[in-house]
Amino acid sequence: MKIADLYVRVSTDEQADKGYSQRGQEEVLRKYCEINRIGVRKVVYEDHSAKTFDRPQWSALLAELKKSKGKTDLVLFTKWDRFSRNAGDAYQMINILRKVGVEPQAIEQPLDLSIPENKMMLAFYLAAPEVENDRRALNTFHGMRRAKKEGRYMGVAPVGYVNKIAESGRKYIALREPDAGLMKWAFEEVAKGIYSVEEVRRQAARRGLKCSNTCFWRALGNPVYFGKIVVRGYKDEEYRLVDGQHEPLISEKLFYDVQDAIDGRRKRYRPNVKKLSNEMFPLRGFLGCPKCSRMLTASASKGRNGRYHYYHCVASCGCRYPAGLVNDAFVSELQKFTPRKATAEIFRQLVTDEFSDQAKTSQNEKRQLLNKIDELSAKLAKARELLLSSDIDPKDYKTIKTEIEEKLLRLEARLTELTNDAGGVQGLDKMIEKVLAVLSRLDKTYIGADIKMKREIIGSIFPEKLIFSESGYRTGKINEVASFIYQINSDLAKIKNGTSSDLSQKFRFVPKAGLEPAQDCSLTPLKRACLPVSPLRPEIGAQR
Repeated sequence: MKIADLYVRVSTDEQADKGYSQRGQEEVLRKYCEINRIGVRKVVYEDHSAKTFDRPQWSALLAELKKSKGKTDLVLFTKWDRFSRNAGDAYQMINILRKVGVEPQAIEQPLDLSIPENKMMLAFYLAAPEVENDRRALNTFHGMRRAKKEGRYMGVAPVGYVNKIAESGRKYIALREPDAGLMKWAFEEVAKGIYSVEEVRRQAARRGLKCSNTCFWRALGNPVYFGKIVVRGYKDEEYRLVDGQHEPLISEKLFYDVQDAIDGRRKRYRPNVKKLSNEMFPLRGFLGCPKCSRMLTASASKGRNGRYHYYHCVASCGCRYPAGLVNDAFVSELQKFTPRKATAEIFRQLVTDEFSDQAKTSQNEKRQLLNKIDELSAKLAKARELLLSSDIDPKDYKTIKTEIEEKLLRLEARLTELTNDAGGVQGLDKMIEKVLAVLSRLDKTYIGADIKMKREIIGSIFPEKLIFSESGYRTGKINEVASFIYQINSDLAKIKNGTSSDLSQKFRFVPKAGLEPAQDCSLTPLKRACLPVSPLRPEIGAQR
């Protein structure tokens, strides 16, 4: 009597679509063995696809057959597509089984493989399911590609979005809080260039964002966040971005600012700031040694009655100050920048004039952008003509086209940003009042802020190192607005004492709007200096 192992395989999609079941196959196989007087040694159940033989249960069965030759004569299955859906792999596996003395056979499609002509029928039985698999895969690919061209996101939603199904059955992605808000914050922080990408991810994780390091990096480069869907190149179709049907999370300009920050094309405002865990040292990283000009560090030492905190130099100069003394002196320093009523009026007029000048600058920049777009479009048209006349080969044309289209995307994103910002003077009065309200209580705002906000306030006023000594603070340079406020307050005090001073002359030297700032052409240096002072604006630390 021959001995057989029964191989029962069904994948989940086959069971759902075609009604295959493992119990049904086993019943048919056992009945066949009973009629033909074949003994059944074991039944192997498999629930993996037959595209390859990399299946757990089949691998275990094959290893057992190789170890115990002669115990099994046949491996029976219902049809050849239960055995394999790949002709090449199937022929190879049949030869392996024959070497260990086992004959594979499909009871519903029996073939005597000792007859050469039957191999043609075997090829048909094996090729038919393979063709079916390939056709199904191709239909799925084209269907997904068509959906992407229509602006639909395919697959698992990225961080900050969630997959949903409308009542009509249409699948789409929608924003999901709080992850969406955290991802938007992360994009803004990375674009500033103050913290490294890894530090931004850690801060976002502490705020509640659940995202791995790899997933976070992929998200930063995913155009879906500014409302675009990627359609990759295929045959004669080239790579392109299409408008998505979902709600964008960020602006196109912010997305490209992030890419520039990651690629190192954007100038950093300050070196990457280390995350501080000790609330006692908000000034660490901003203080310079008055003796050797090195950067002061900070630490706590254990004493008889507790721990004592110090800012100190790592060099042999021995510079060392109690942290409480240094921190209190800085709060007193902030009180110098509280604007008086006359200062507030001058500040209000100055910012209003600056915004008016900026509106003119924006118009000039829009004209420049349009000219650049026209120039690049002309270059692309010229390259196309050279391709048609066979002066350049298709590979060179594709390289030129890719480079020009990338530049056009960035220019168009900037143009869209300028268009959206048109009429930005609206609501300016309320913005100025908020800034003045914060400036009037800057010392109190600083005292009540957390460690991160304190450091942003410090960085916004003092772009260079602070030097502390027994006589107080001194620094080589401070923020333009803070400098003017302090200067005006001093001059107003002189006027009160009877000393004449022409303040209007001082503002002739206020830097006007121009093309010099490389970080954001929509903001002049003075406007960047003025507006971030508010703790309501995260950009407060983004000073040069």
